[in-house]
Amino acid sequence: MSIIRKSTTQKVSKVVVHNGIVYLSGQVAVDVSEDVVGQTKSTLERVENFLAEAGTDKSKILSALIHLKDKKDAATFNEIWNAWLPEGCAPARTCVQAEMLRDVVLVEVTVVAAL
Repeated sequence: MSIIRKSTTQKVSKVVVHNGIVYLSGQVAVDVSEDVVGQTKSTLERVENFLAEAGTDKSKILSALIHLKDKKDAATFNEIWNAWLPEGCAPARTCVQAEMLRDVVLVEVTVVAAL
């Protein structure tokens, strides 16, 4: 079976497609100077764009791993996530508070989706 890698650097591929499954690396906001609302919207937009590049969409997300810098932002994140996700398409999901590699990053989202 072939493995397709997209947006690849020496250390990471932002998209990997194998056996009908799309794997996205952890996505963060383009502008990390924004608050949690702005970062969440930007991050989810990037997820959606990479899924489209791979030939799928957010209705086919199988699982999601969400890292929040501060658990106090969970309700805000969830409100935006729920509005973004198509009704009836909730994936298996984990949401954790995490120390981010860059202190300015408030949200990181990793997803796996079906083609």
